[in-house]
Amino acid sequence: MKKIILIAVFALLGTWNAQAQLLRLGAKAGINYANLTGTDITVNSENYKSDAITSYHIGLLAEIKLTEKFGIQPELLYSTQGASYKSAVKEFKNELGYLAIPVMAKIYLNNTFSLELGPQASFLLSEKDNVNIEDSKTFDFAVAGGLGIKITKGIFVQARYGLGLTEVSTNAKAKNSVVQVSAGFMF
Repeated sequence: MKKIILIAVFALLGTWNAQAQLLRLGAKAGINYANLTGTDITVNSENYKSDAITSYHIGLLAEIKLTEKFGIQPELLYSTQGASYKSAVKEFKNELGYLAIPVMAKIYLNNTFSLELGPQASFLLSEKDNVNIEDSKTFDFAVAGGLGIKITKGIFVQARYGLGLTEVSTNAKAKNSVVQVSAGFMF
């Protein structure tokens, strides 16, 4: 009877360890290089050109490995995006703070590299600007793709490009465009 219980305990521990390798939780942070496409805007008959801004993102993620070569990585991030605008006379910066939820399909090329591609839904939480140009929409939908590099078993870096598919304002034809570089740790 003791041998059966001992075998059952080892079998249960082995199963639990295998399941723990299928789901890993982590955190990441990094920089954004963001701009709005549809670059020119007009305010009070004055034309403005947009320039990219450098901002940040931070959040949590889960890596769900479905097979040896494929997994899903949902994330919950706070990400700041937007653009700065210049005219001959004035300059101002419009920074949009989003709660972003990307769900990335991960294709593992080997033990170090993975390709990532998937949709991203974002909800506007804050907006900082020097002048109120347009009414910002509260929802943004994008597609994102990039490359992940596992440095060690727990430390990774990622580079990703996100292309907005919806307009960020009710009165302007501008969409988010962001390059993200992240570093993170898997628990």
